[in-house]
Amino acid sequence: MSDWEVDRDDGVVTESEKKLKTPPLYKVLLHNDDYTTMEFVVQILQSVFHRSAGDATQIMLHIHKNGLGVAGVYTHEVAETKVAIVDAMARQHEFPLRCTMEEA
Repeated sequence: MSDWEVDRDDGVVTESEKKLKTPPLYKVLLHNDDYTTMEFVVQILQSVFHRSAGDATQIMLHIHKNGLGVAGVYTHEVAETKVAIVDAMARQHEFPLRCTMEEA
């Protein structure tokens, strides 16, 4: 082989595609009680879950009528954080508002 010749491997290169699974999602739920004000629930929905005033009011009324409502759907870590924030705000304002999460 001379200095100018190149030994070439003409084999086919294949890439194996790795499929990423989407993480499981969790619903963050607000529970109705007899003491937490409707205004506070709307405030929570707007400040923690970034809902518009109209959406927050609709969700609050759903919670009030049905005893339970979905504030949002998030990945596990985000849902955990939202639940912790709501619990802390409810305690700070001395409301018994319950916030939980369950797999969507």
